[in-house]
Amino acid sequence: MEYRALESFPYYNESKLLVEGLGYALVELRVTPQNGRHQVRAVITRLRSEDTQSIGIDDCAKVHRLLLPRLEALIQSPEVYIEVTSPGLERLIKNAAEFSLFIGKQLRVWDVEISDWLLGIIRSANEKELELELRDGNQKKIPFENITKAKLFQS
Repeated sequence: MEYRALESFPYYNESKLLVEGLGYALVELRVTPQNGRHQVRAVITRLRSEDTQSIGIDDCAKVHRLLLPRLEALIQSPEVYIEVTSPGLERLIKNAAEFSLFIGKQLRVWDVEISDWLLGIIRSANEKELELELRDGNQKKIPFENITKAKLFQS
């Protein structure tokens, strides 16, 4: 699995500060130019991973209201369409940099070293590896190059 710093995505840093001010973390921000318009997809989660309350429509609406004018100014276009969503119960992790936003959450990981799924709770993540607490209580560090697929898991 590839690690790409979230801050390397266009407009992420400027958007992250606004979203965190509302108590959320910005998991993903994709800006795609499309026929003179800009399509934006933002995925948010709770800023504190120990907060178990799910993201609802009101949360997405708050972020949308604050983020839209900021992105219009940054992109310098009034033609910005923005969609704000939650990561969902079983989000497919697309970028290894996302792991650090979900510390304390359950995760299923396909580890090529053992050719099987591992299920555990995310304890830590950095630029090179993920540390899971497995169901038997053991800790396992998994280098990102050994991960081919990862999904949040809701029991």
